[in-house]
Amino acid sequence: MDLEEKLARLPDHPGVYLMRDAKGEIIYVGKAASLKNRVRSYFRGQHPPRTQVLVSHIADFEYILTDNEVEALILECNLIKEHRPRYNVSLKDDKSYPYIKITTQEQFPRLQITRSLARDGSRYFGPYTNVGALRETLKLLRGLFPVRTCRETPLQHRSRPCLNAHINRCLAPCSGKVSPEAYREAVDNIILFLEGKHTTLVKELKEKMEAAAERLEFEKAARLRDQLRAVQEVCARQKITDAGGDDADAVAFAREGEAALGLIFFSRGGKVIGRDHFFLTGTEGLSRGEIMAALLKEYYSRGVEIPPQILLHDEPDDAATIASWLGRLRGGRVELKVPKRGSKLKLLQLVHENAVSLLQEHLLVRQRQEEGGRAALMELQQALGLPRLPRRMEAYDISNFQGSSAVGAMAVFVDGRPLTSAYRRFQIKTVKGPNDFASLQEVLSRRFRRAAGQDPRFAELPDFVLIDGGLGQLHAAREVMAAMGVAAIPTFALAKEEELLFREGSPEPVRLPRDSRALQLLQHLRDEVHRFAITYHRQKREKGAYRSVLDDIPGVGPKRKKALLRHFGSVARISQATLEELLAVEGMNRAVAARILEGLGRKNNGEHPAGSP
Repeated sequence: MDLEEKLARLPDHPGVYLMRDAKGEIIYVGKAASLKNRVRSYFRGQHPPRTQVLVSHIADFEYILTDNEVEALILECNLIKEHRPRYNVSLKDDKSYPYIKITTQEQFPRLQITRSLARDGSRYFGPYTNVGALRETLKLLRGLFPVRTCRETPLQHRSRPCLNAHINRCLAPCSGKVSPEAYREAVDNIILFLEGKHTTLVKELKEKMEAAAERLEFEKAARLRDQLRAVQEVCARQKITDAGGDDADAVAFAREGEAALGLIFFSRGGKVIGRDHFFLTGTEGLSRGEIMAALLKEYYSRGVEIPPQILLHDEPDDAATIASWLGRLRGGRVELKVPKRGSKLKLLQLVHENAVSLLQEHLLVRQRQEEGGRAALMELQQALGLPRLPRRMEAYDISNFQGSSAVGAMAVFVDGRPLTSAYRRFQIKTVKGPNDFASLQEVLSRRFRRAAGQDPRFAELPDFVLIDGGLGQLHAAREVMAAMGVAAIPTFALAKEEELLFREGSPEPVRLPRDSRALQLLQHLRDEVHRFAITYHRQKREKGAYRSVLDDIPGVGPKRKKALLRHFGSVARISQATLEELLAVEGMNRAVAARILEGLGRKNNGEHPAGSP
């Protein structure tokens, strides 16, 4: 069925549409109240340049019907996150801010720092742009409300609590020193504090302190008094903005040319407690309403906290649908508001001014980086006599431990800056034992063979190849590259310590000045590929260590392995378990538990063999 026939058959119904190019790849995902009207509009009339380019690449499309426009918006967000289409607006975060995570789904929740959000039932607070301030907050919280910070899940009973309990930094639920109700009360107080509901927390602490004093529980009253004073002191230090005392997010964005930046201020109880910003891509030719709508959908689909009110600098397209969708995510009504006067308008103006300032700062930094990167590339071209500017540079490294778990890595720089999406990892398949030269040859042959086979991940050839090592590694690499027909690519090896550059056919190494930008660029590239290789090797070794402990034990399959790890938390703790403790694991029987002990070199009575610690 051709496009015209498919367009004629489109239903007048809410849904999501997916545009595909000639290769079948999804290049755009959109939603519509009427698929018939929306999709046809792409092929009728005049459009902005960006939309014209999109339409020129559309070879086919498909659609998914939904019950209503809100359902379509939910599906659109999920599909955009899944496929990351080229022509959809995307948030690019140039940093990874930490969050405070409270595992509220557990009987005795834990307090910890994380840099990733997951829909696991936990409560997340943040992001925190100042890591020092975050650690100070955690230190305060642990002093005020000493909940556990250990990673054990589920919590195992202990006869003696850990050191944190002895220094009053944990209520020691593992030893039964606190009831689940009392522990949950401490957790609720932490949540109140992090939500910015200090007034409620102060009131509750004051009431509990007075009640404890009336019951003549003076030690408890004194402890509550100290908590109350600490909370009041923190409240006094908070920056206050008169935004009506509500819980709200204030959202604005700035753009200049093709660059755009979105900024969110978090206000809780009238106090600004943090902010976050993102770079926006794919905004060319879009109206401000379209950009604001895309920003809201992208940001709030990430699992972040959604307040009851979101203040906006610009009116978004499909505001009613987005508000309904946010309400579903939050489990309560969400109001999208564009203030026209008063303190909320002033707050949004402040957010917008900050967004403009951040964007200008980013553009200036990027300009200097581009200028510095180009200067380094020109310096490198001149110093090494390269035939052209090395815009795309690739580096290779091998990592192994006594010949085991050998891996290879490829790092890529474009215009002097890392292109992490092009980094590649290689598991060494044909080499046995510690042979870095043969491993390097395997990696390079696979890389250039895939380029010859038109693999899109390896299609673009480098202008410059850097090998982490000396003359031996260089000769091994050049032998493969000559056989693969890519010997014309300039290739060098950078040796550590003296930082000497070796090239084929030259008896003397090249010694670049220590303070030269060219050498610093090569060092950065070499360090990147080394880091990438080491990280992959460590992951592979850890996985191998886990497999070596359990996978060879009869009766321990994937399900039992998962249950063991969930119950004990680590392989090390499994190796210390007694027979009775193993039998407490879900799905475990005595025969398999005995084989685990035998496989770990343990006796069935749970004691360590002679000579072991």
